[in-house]
Amino acid sequence: MSMKTSQQPFKERIKVKMQDDVMRASVANAQERMFGNRARAADALGNWDDWRDMGASIRDHVLENLDYYLVQLSDKVIENGGHVCFAKTADEATAYIEQVAKQKNARSVVKSKSMVTEEIGLNQVLERNGIKVVETDLGEYILQIDDHDAPSHIVAPAIHKNRRQVQQIFADKLGYQGSDEPEELTRFVREHIRQYFVQADIGITGCNFAIAESGSIALITNEGNARLSTALPKTHIAVMGMERLVPTFKELDVMVSLLCRSAVGLPLTGYVTVLTGPKEADQLDGPEEFHLVIVDNGRSDILASEFKSILRCIRCAACANTCPAYRHIGGQSYGSIYSGPIGAVLSPLLGGYEDFQDLPYACSLCTACNDVCPVKIPLADLLLKHREVMANAKLTPLKERLTVGAFQLINKHPYIWQQSIRLGAKAANKMINNGDMRFKPQAVEEWHETRDLPHTSHESFRDWFAKRQNNGGSHD
Repeated sequence: MSMKTSQQPFKERIKVKMQDDVMRASVANAQERMFGNRARAADALGNWDDWRDMGASIRDHVLENLDYYLVQLSDKVIENGGHVCFAKTADEATAYIEQVAKQKNARSVVKSKSMVTEEIGLNQVLERNGIKVVETDLGEYILQIDDHDAPSHIVAPAIHKNRRQVQQIFADKLGYQGSDEPEELTRFVREHIRQYFVQADIGITGCNFAIAESGSIALITNEGNARLSTALPKTHIAVMGMERLVPTFKELDVMVSLLCRSAVGLPLTGYVTVLTGPKEADQLDGPEEFHLVIVDNGRSDILASEFKSILRCIRCAACANTCPAYRHIGGQSYGSIYSGPIGAVLSPLLGGYEDFQDLPYACSLCTACNDVCPVKIPLADLLLKHREVMANAKLTPLKERLTVGAFQLINKHPYIWQQSIRLGAKAANKMINNGDMRFKPQAVEEWHETRDLPHTSHESFRDWFAKRQNNGGSHD
């Protein structure tokens, strides 16, 4: 799948997902568990805000010196015997990987979890070439065999499904006959997928962080599939967003400490793997060939914009785990592989406002996401900035612009304002008391759908107050 995961209008997606009781219960339970684990892990580390300051400082330093560190990284990868492709667009990235696959006469690929490969639509390109692609992360594999269901969380993509649904998917697609116990389900998939690792011609991974000083890539995972994807196939291709690097291992230590605690609430994940180039002649395992694909795909434009701080993101999804909007509508409502507050900011930047202009409004601006972000991205502020940009570019709906424009005009003229309030109050009260609300201005239409206005007299507050003053302050 590519970055956009649904052709259905945003509001229709929300209405559908709001009726999905399984999804809402699963997301709520996961949010509470992940948020609680993160808080305990952060408290155990101590001085959490100081760590966040360090993380933000490291990420800002990298962004300020990105050209230098990318050159250093590239030189080191080549020095270690690897190959590097700088891809300005998604098409350039997939074309390079497609070329490597053809050179290797590849027929099968195993992949570990990678958001950037989803962003560039890599699976579809490989499959068009007759190459079998197997997602080996458990959550991604569940979605893949479930007719390519869309992900709903950056870290836990199948969070919207409960174990009974997973059991049914395995039964329908893989002939599974066991129980819905997570251990048994996981054991079954582990045994089923093992054959694909052995047969694969190419292993493809993402890259949590690249280390510029050594030309290494770091993979932070909870399953052993990433290591198998890099160790068994003869060719390993790592795909990274161009901002996802650190200068040295010292900074990597800080970022891993922040990422693991923010993503899964643990000091370390199950596996922290650092790989440097292809295997040497005397080594028994590891790839014979290594390729690093560094993807821009709009990131340079973000780097030069007022949204630059979003490139600090380390993809922990802590913002989604605390977001009240995400809790109710679920990740698939965003219609993007990037969901939650980070998706609401990033998707319009990478995918354009035409496809994602609704997402900045999927937020109450409560700023909870600002408080939990391990690298202190001001997500709520950036969402508000999106709204400002769209308003200035006249991308908001015409009816809404006309309604707001009329309000601004009236608000500038005291006499018109007073008369409008007086007449409007009488008209609104009459419609409310008669149960007739056919006329609802666009700006308040959805607000009114979830609120009841009280039955009142045909008198505005201003009129009532003026009459009271004329009567010497009497309540009559």
